[in-house]
Amino acid sequence: MLDRISRAITWLLTANFFFVLASFTWFMVALLGRSFKLSWGLDLWYSLWQPLFSPAIGLLMGGAIVSGVGRWGWQRWQSWRGQD
Repeated sequence: MLDRISRAITWLLTANFFFVLASFTWFMVALLGRSFKLSWGLDLWYSLWQPLFSPAIGLLMGGAIVSGVGRWGWQRWQSWRGQD
């Protein structure tokens, strides 16, 4: 059961990573368009920053930290249990 939950969380974090990567690509393309005086959605991107992109980035960073600390703690637990 724990393995299934772990795989689901890993899948969600992976999907979130690709979402953040796609939003960054959109931002770069829109910024390039703005430099050529073209409207490629930069205003829409800015309006979605606070409600959508900022929480996605926070979730990605938090998930990476929790995953790393959890894996480190699990390895410490396994090594501690192996010493007995």
